[in-house]
Amino acid sequence: MRQGRRRSWIGRAVLAVIVLIPLAAAAPARAANCTSQAEMQPTDRDQIAAAGMQIAADIVNQDEAALQGALLPAVASDWEGIRAAAERAQGLVKGGQIQIRNLYLLDATSLSAPADTQFFCSDLTGALTVTLMMRGLPPGRYAVVLADAVGAPLAGQLGFILGWYKAAPAWRLGGLSARPGVFDGHDGVWYWSRAREVAKSNLTWSAWYCYEAARYLLLPVDYLSSPNMEKLAHEQELLKDSPREAFPITLTDGPRSWKIDGVQLDPTLNEPDLGVMYETMGVTDPAAARTEATAVMSALVKSHLGLRENFHGLWAYAMKDGKRTFAMELPMTQIP
Repeated sequence: MRQGRRRSWIGRAVLAVIVLIPLAAAAPARAANCTSQAEMQPTDRDQIAAAGMQIAADIVNQDEAALQGALLPAVASDWEGIRAAAERAQGLVKGGQIQIRNLYLLDATSLSAPADTQFFCSDLTGALTVTLMMRGLPPGRYAVVLADAVGAPLAGQLGFILGWYKAAPAWRLGGLSARPGVFDGHDGVWYWSRAREVAKSNLTWSAWYCYEAARYLLLPVDYLSSPNMEKLAHEQELLKDSPREAFPITLTDGPRSWKIDGVQLDPTLNEPDLGVMYETMGVTDPAAARTEATAVMSALVKSHLGLRENFHGLWAYAMKDGKRTFAMELPMTQIP
């Protein structure tokens, strides 16, 4: 990311992910008011749901003019990223029926300046249910819409951030994210159960990334936390010798060794893949680079048993002088 450029509070949607980027002058995190769907006034609930459903319909129909026209002025410069996210989202929701999962009304009108802001949303009993964290949020009224494409092969799920536009009173689009709800037909609950099962066999790395897959599939956004997600995170943190603070590590395969800077879930192809970042030897010939990447992948799956059986494939990213370059992707069945 380029430095020194002031970004809108919503940030840029890259593929299907909204990144909330704080403004340079953002104040420390503070709490504001949140109203859950069941507690909303009927007018607010109906208006927010209608705005969310219209945006979802525009995504399904790939009506770019309507989507662009629905943007908050503050994020107009982020249109290309949002357009790319909407384009990818269409494939995730194709063949499904859009249904609202949750609505949240966020009141940040009491803020005096942009601030990192937490919203605590309780149910009718007063028990804490979810927490939403917004970075560099300006004063105003906002809403979050979570929706599902019921019946879609990829079980697509959508997340919208809406802002109330006073100049022409209406809810406008501030950001969107979209994720599949399944990998290979398995949802987040399945991967959570799989993580627990794999952990019993002391396959810590496989368990860790199964938890990562579960987290990714259970929600379409990263800025929302719930008691359920906190429970998942706690279980994951209890894993011993996990990848959490392992990097960098050195992998050795025969006379060769590589420094590995990180391994992470890579859902680019809507598959349960992992991406490995390694320090390249500096090879530039394409055939040699492919050989090196394959060797790194092979060393990784040999070093951590269970990855081959629990994940679809690996993506290799070569690191050189702080720059990352895509090297290749292989299914596990093709990694020696």
